[in-house]
Amino acid sequence: MELIQNAEDNEYMEEVDPSLEFLITSEDITGTGAPATLLIFNNEKGFSSKNIDSICSVGRSTKKGNRKLGYIGEKGIGFKSVFLITTQPYIFSNGYQIRFNEEPCPHCNLGYIVPEWVEENPRLSDIQQIYGSKKSLPTTTIVLPLKPDKVKPVKQQLSSVHPEVLLFLTKLKRLSVREHNKNPKLNTVSAIAITSETNFVTRKNIDAESSTLHLSAERKNNGSNAECSYYMWKQKFPVRHENRVERRMDVQELVIILAFPFGERLNRGTSSPGIYAFLPTEMITNFPFIIQADFLLASSRETILLDSKWNQGILDCVSSAFIAAFISLIQTSDQNVPPSSLAPMFRFIPVNNSSYQELNEVRNSIKKKLDQENIIPSESYTEQKFFHKPCEVGRLMPDFWNILEKAEKQGVSLLNLSSHGKYILTSSFDKGEYDHILSFLGVEPVNNEWYAKCIQSSNLVAGVDKDLYLDILLFVAENWKSKFDNTEMKIIPLIKYLGVDGGVSLCSINECRNSYKVVCSYKYSRHSSWAINLNNSSWLINWNKEFHCVASPFFMPQNTQVAIRLFPKKMTLQQWLQEHVKVVALDVYDYAVHLKDCINNDGKLAIAFVHFLYHSFSKGHLSKAQVDHLYSIMPLVNNYGNLIRQRKGVLVPANQSKWAGLIGSNPWRGESYVELGEEYLRPRSFAGESCSREKLLEFLKTHVAASDIPDISPPNVAIPAVSAPLTKQNAFLLLDWIQNLKCRRTQIPDKFLMSIKEGSWLKITTNGCSGCRPPSQSFMLTSSLGNILQNGSVLADIPLIDQSFYGDQINKYKEELKTIGVMFGYGEACEFIGKHLMSLADSSTLTRDQVLSVLNFIRFLTANYLAPEKFINTIKERRWLRTSRGDMSPVGSVLFNNEWKVASQISNLPLHRYRSLGVLIGFSASYKLVVDNLKSPSSLSSLTAEAVIFILECMHRSGQSNKLIETLSGVKCFKTNIGYRSPGECFLFDSHIFLYRNELQQLAVNMGFEETAKVFAQSFKQQAASMTEEKVLSFLSCYTLLKDTPHKFPPELRKYVREVKWLRTRLGDLRSPSNCILYGPDWQSIAPITLLPFIDDSDNYYGKDIHKYKKELKSIGVVTEFKDGVKFIVDGLFFPQDPSIITPANVVALLEFIHILLHDHEGRYKFPETFYERISKKWLKTNDGYRPPDQCLLFDSTWASHLKHTDGPFLDEGFYGSNIRSYKKELNAIDVIVDVKKGCPLIARHLDCHHELLTISRIYNYLSKFGWEPDTDAANRIWIPNGTENGKWVSPKECVLRDTDELFSFRLQVLEKYYDDQKLLFFFSSAFNVKSNPSVDDYCQLWNFWVYVSKHWSGKTERTLTDRLEKLPVASDSNGILLSNKHDVFIADDLQLKDLFGQVSPRPIFVWYPERSSPSLPRTKLLEMYRKIGVRTISESIKKEEASMVDVAQLNQVNPKDILIKKGLVRLILGFLADPVLKIEVERRHEAVKGLLNMTFLETVEPITVNYTLSLSSGENMELKASRMIRWDREASKFFAQKLDRSSGYKNMIEYATYFSEAISEGLLWENSDHIGALFELIKLCFVLEYNEEAIGFVMKTKNMQIFMEDEEFLASIFP
Repeated sequence: MELIQNAEDNEYMEEVDPSLEFLITSEDITGTGAPATLLIFNNEKGFSSKNIDSICSVGRSTKKGNRKLGYIGEKGIGFKSVFLITTQPYIFSNGYQIRFNEEPCPHCNLGYIVPEWVEENPRLSDIQQIYGSKKSLPTTTIVLPLKPDKVKPVKQQLSSVHPEVLLFLTKLKRLSVREHNKNPKLNTVSAIAITSETNFVTRKNIDAESSTLHLSAERKNNGSNAECSYYMWKQKFPVRHENRVERRMDVQELVIILAFPFGERLNRGTSSPGIYAFLPTEMITNFPFIIQADFLLASSRETILLDSKWNQGILDCVSSAFIAAFISLIQTSDQNVPPSSLAPMFRFIPVNNSSYQELNEVRNSIKKKLDQENIIPSESYTEQKFFHKPCEVGRLMPDFWNILEKAEKQGVSLLNLSSHGKYILTSSFDKGEYDHILSFLGVEPVNNEWYAKCIQSSNLVAGVDKDLYLDILLFVAENWKSKFDNTEMKIIPLIKYLGVDGGVSLCSINECRNSYKVVCSYKYSRHSSWAINLNNSSWLINWNKEFHCVASPFFMPQNTQVAIRLFPKKMTLQQWLQEHVKVVALDVYDYAVHLKDCINNDGKLAIAFVHFLYHSFSKGHLSKAQVDHLYSIMPLVNNYGNLIRQRKGVLVPANQSKWAGLIGSNPWRGESYVELGEEYLRPRSFAGESCSREKLLEFLKTHVAASDIPDISPPNVAIPAVSAPLTKQNAFLLLDWIQNLKCRRTQIPDKFLMSIKEGSWLKITTNGCSGCRPPSQSFMLTSSLGNILQNGSVLADIPLIDQSFYGDQINKYKEELKTIGVMFGYGEACEFIGKHLMSLADSSTLTRDQVLSVLNFIRFLTANYLAPEKFINTIKERRWLRTSRGDMSPVGSVLFNNEWKVASQISNLPLHRYRSLGVLIGFSASYKLVVDNLKSPSSLSSLTAEAVIFILECMHRSGQSNKLIETLSGVKCFKTNIGYRSPGECFLFDSHIFLYRNELQQLAVNMGFEETAKVFAQSFKQQAASMTEEKVLSFLSCYTLLKDTPHKFPPELRKYVREVKWLRTRLGDLRSPSNCILYGPDWQSIAPITLLPFIDDSDNYYGKDIHKYKKELKSIGVVTEFKDGVKFIVDGLFFPQDPSIITPANVVALLEFIHILLHDHEGRYKFPETFYERISKKWLKTNDGYRPPDQCLLFDSTWASHLKHTDGPFLDEGFYGSNIRSYKKELNAIDVIVDVKKGCPLIARHLDCHHELLTISRIYNYLSKFGWEPDTDAANRIWIPNGTENGKWVSPKECVLRDTDELFSFRLQVLEKYYDDQKLLFFFSSAFNVKSNPSVDDYCQLWNFWVYVSKHWSGKTERTLTDRLEKLPVASDSNGILLSNKHDVFIADDLQLKDLFGQVSPRPIFVWYPERSSPSLPRTKLLEMYRKIGVRTISESIKKEEASMVDVAQLNQVNPKDILIKKGLVRLILGFLADPVLKIEVERRHEAVKGLLNMTFLETVEPITVNYTLSLSSGENMELKASRMIRWDREASKFFAQKLDRSSGYKNMIEYATYFSEAISEGLLWENSDHIGALFELIKLCFVLEYNEEAIGFVMKTKNMQIFMEDEEFLASIFP
């Protein structure tokens, strides 16, 4: 590298391209025995005598101190470095042939610098031969015979010469490396030839220039070539005083060159260096560009000196150089160059971190500067390129870019793409390959609302073809849940549908989802052909025009539906349309169902609906089943023209019916039948389809079940028409109706059938006389039988159907006549006569003659060989026969004699004198009759022996024991040795009555011990609750006596004794034995704290005698031992209100009970929740009074090593005794804390009881030992002592462990002052989160902190505060300085905005500083520091949105030249725009002024509203409205201004001037925002001067502004 550096510093003739060649050979041309020789060829001017003198000295370089002249090395020292690889370097240049020797000269004893003349070894011819005879030797040749150990390193170094070595060398244009051996196969050096060529140089300004440099590298070994072009940016910066060093004292300017490779950098398989000091270092920066500067290097040249302030000064300028170079790259490119060529430029931004912290600071500085530059190209869809700050630009999703690209090709205008709150990144840049770059720059995706605004305002939906429209819908669908569901995408017109007029309209998703618009598509069937589906779809769309009611569905255009079917992602799209947009997929059937619900009360639509169904069915669009179902649920128009939805049946219209002729009025009306209106019979045409009324009526009958007699089911009402005679035709129609119902097996309604049966409509004859009778009173008999019955009966006339009237046809309806009650048989006629007779008996008693007539009629029937049974059966059960007990039926009457004497004692028998008609004569074992006529139970008491025997005989023979048993139950009818008793109270021993044992058992008479015991068992069960103490003791005594006898209680009795509640307890209730305790001494200690069921052994009840039966009581389940009764304690625990009543013995007894429970269940017993509720009271005595168990501790030896007995609520051993410790397991079972590790929360909560520092410290050590952390606000406090026994509790937020600077003692509690134990301080930090030291925020509240920061400000300080400082001062009061989130604090650079937001904000939002600016901390310095650490200004943070003018009609249009746009103003504007810095050509200047003059100027009386929005870090937005006097709508080319009143005062005038100047300057310079402020101030000044041309001329001169001849001519043309 030293040799290359020397070659760069050499001087060259103008006509040559400076080159440097390295050649290594194995030939020993110097004769020194060297294994290899390195030759260096350079075509410089050659050595002069001064150069020879310099090289023969030390530190006397001819270029020393001439860095400003471009020298990069110091000849002399650099050359002498060759002695590292050779002992004898040779120089051949301009006739000089000298060599130097490492060994001291024998004449002067000096080495290295004493030259020796060389005549041979080598000769120039030797060198020429190796160099190549075809070309002449360069001016200077250096020959270096290599040391043996240096051959390999030199070859390696030559092979690794970087192809970019010439990149920053201004002179050398060619460098090559090759090896020369007689046998080329022995070559090991990678040969290369590097060429540098500068294509062009463009001077930018006095400090910077750019160029394009082309490097090519030819690799000789493999013949490959590599090329790369580099954009070179060279910029000068003044050397700052603080960066000067002695070695560069003569350098006044830093020259920094940045190289940006266009393509892959040249390399030789190694990493490419990122920093050059003219020649490459070995520093890999990880930057995509190369930095070249006059860095100070380490002695090895591998790295720069990172701790050098000179180098730091260079690095501080790199970011500025990069920004200038980058802006030059992207913004000065040819306007004809497409934006796509700009995106690759952004790869030069250093996105990745460097391994060097100093370079990361450069990277961060670049990013910070880029954030403020207009560098990001936006998509404009014009030839004009626009650039913006990164934060102003948004990205789009790739799918939406595809949509926009297609839309533009289809002619959709996208010029307003960047008008929705964000400029849109150019599509060529918005690629995934640039994600890392855009993320680094902070270019974020647009918010989700943007897409809705874009689609709505860009005619994207209506202006594209059907395929792209579906792409738009798919884009929304695929991003619906993640992005658009909660945006305005729901309310923009997006969904296409066919409107009422048949044209395509749009509606929003919300309109569809909320059913404001029911949008539908056809549900394509997989089982139908494509043509059929299309036909069905067209059918629905055509019919939908007929149903144009508000609630009817709207179909998507058919071409849209077809496109969806053919769409590649139709499943995704259809699912979204159905689930989220609620687009309904309908086939013809679905459409009909939906339409049915939308008909509302429109009868015409209902008629049309019927026609729709008829035609849909006839053309095969609907199946019969579908039509039948639709007709069953569709609304119908009735005869009143009303729309009926709910119905039970349907009637054909009256004028086309049979029912009207038979019945007259509509009897089905009350049963929800609909009588169809005549509208259905009128000819109509719908959707181009028509049908005749006959076909439609037949269709209605078939599918709507429009019915008529005889097919309709009758109502359950009486029919008035049958109350009078019916015509023959109607009579047969009625019978047909009955016949139809029977064939259909339809149940005939009762009222309907009854009215027919009872109505007098049937034509009959009686004894030759005609008349009308109900069918139920009519007969259809043979003529001969009828005559016989009529002649034989004087009791009733028989009405026969008049067959002469009805003819033979009546015989076809015999079954129907039977159904309606007409009688056909002889038996029915007899029954008719009998019923008529009995009707007479019901009204009065039959006379003797009438009774004889009955008997004569029976005799007549018998004489005519006719069976009288039917007649007899009709009358024999009725009461018409006079007996001793009154009128009775013949059946059951008897003729009395002696055989009935005993039976009469227990039975009431009807006695009569007649035997006929079923009258009983003689007993004849009529036991059943006796039982059926038993006397009442009250008449059966105290029976005679004969009567009892007769009863038992009746039971034995009659088979009706139940009635006798029921009647005699409870009746004292049996005589016993103690009087008359009921059967159940009697016991049977040996007796003659024993023959009736079975019957007696049925009557519940008791027999033997077992039966008696069973009876006793039931009696015991029933009377247990009322047993007196005497009975209880008597029963126990009996129980004792039975122990030694063979008699045992039956199981049932034993069960009752154990389970029935019959023992009284001290609690006053009755309990079963197993739920009772017999009190004894063992229960004495537990009794005071329990409510237990002890048997009442008081003198008022069982007394002490009950204890005599302890064994008997135990055998029946009574608890007599303490260990057996612990279960009662669980439920019976009851502590007194005053816990001081509880003795230690009571507590020990309770613990003993718990011990028994745990022992019996092997320690796994689980107490019920009720038990824990009972023990949760305060009943255990501790050092801190009575407490519930879970708030108590048990002190033992494990606690003693940490705490004292008085440090917490430990159980009072002075009260309970030390024996309490033996119940550790039992206490633990009831939640007393016995484990020292688990006592922290309770001990911590007890801290409030202490005030001694020693005690509290001991407790803190205990809590620290077991890792306790506060779990409540009450526990989250720290004791600050004041002396040894006083102090206060404070919040940890008020504490700090240490205060090294002793600044916070009045604000914070410094814990190390009170607690000198470092373990405790660590405990406060870990458990209470106490700060180790005062935080940055704490320091911020001390104003002196900012004074200190300002005095020691540095880059490191800036980074520290930027990263760590979270809050800033916003206000001050008596309590100190109020801090707020840094991201919600703003610098008030706009006082108007400060006043506006200061009035509406509920909290301070502007940075605070003292009212008086301190000399030690000027306000400007403070605000500068705020800005550097990331505090935003209010003007850059707010979002301004001017309200649109609504009522343009009320505005007054004026000529701007008359009031505002004066000649002086235009002159000023032209002069400003002509500034060379702006680079605005004359044509653009004139166009800008024309645009201003050609606007429509509108005056308004009222001011214009402006909306301001300020976003805070919490997501909250502060919004306010303010008034402005001026607004320029550039897109509409309109200028709105409040009418100027110059007499309204200075304030109004300057306000108007301010708004006017702001609007004009922003409107003219919206592409050059950096210059808006300057023009704004000039226009405002000249407005105040009323655009006086002389005054404006003076102002322009003071600002070095002028206009040119072409501007003057233009000005004259518009202001003649």
